Amino acid sequence: MEQVAGLTLPPKVSDRAFARLREIGAKVLRVAVEGGGCSGFQYQFSLEDAAEPEDLVIEQDGIRVVFDPVSLPFLAGATVDFSEELIGARFMVDNPNASASCGCGTSFSI
Repeated sequence: MEQVAGLTLPPKVSDRAFARLREIGAKVLRVAVEGGGCSGFQYQFSLEDAAEPEDLVIEQDGIRVVFDPVSLPFLAGATVDFSEELIGARFMVDNPNASASCGCGTSFSI
């Protein structure tokens, strides 16, 4: 995990990710880390109606991206982004904690 003066850096959310959430009319995007995938852990993205009380919430213009407390250590200093390429469009995570990831970018190891 990235740390500054002993404090773990929270994840960030790119303007592109917020713009895409606005385009699709979403109010809450949950980003979580679960066991599984071909590299050990996998990112989980889901659209929800509201944040949970214990979630870390990053908000821009009424749109929220939320992270549960169990996933936060895996996402310290990471950036949630949106990518639109010829092969498809997707939310993705640029994670400095990942020592390896799969080719599609949805799973990683630490």
